[in-house]
Amino acid sequence: MNPFQEGNVSGKHGKNWMSGMGLVVIVMATVIALRNFYLYTTHLSVGFYLDNYTNNSVTNEKFVIAMLIGGGILLYWGKFRNSD
Repeated sequence: MNPFQEGNVSGKHGKNWMSGMGLVVIVMATVIALRNFYLYTTHLSVGFYLDNYTNNSVTNEKFVIAMLIGGGILLYWGKFRNSD
């Protein structure tokens, strides 16, 4: 009696955790970017929000860029990896 039975896993659409994690990371980055956009534009301006992407300090927006790149790499790696 195994509670973790494989079920109906077939071919290309089997257990691919890298694509799933890549999608989760991209969705989280999008939520963070939209939240920051809303919070900054209600109190400050759109220019201040966009300046956080290009200034020299480490900001939350730079982590959004890193999360989007990391999520894209996971999606790419999950889609084109060789299955044995």
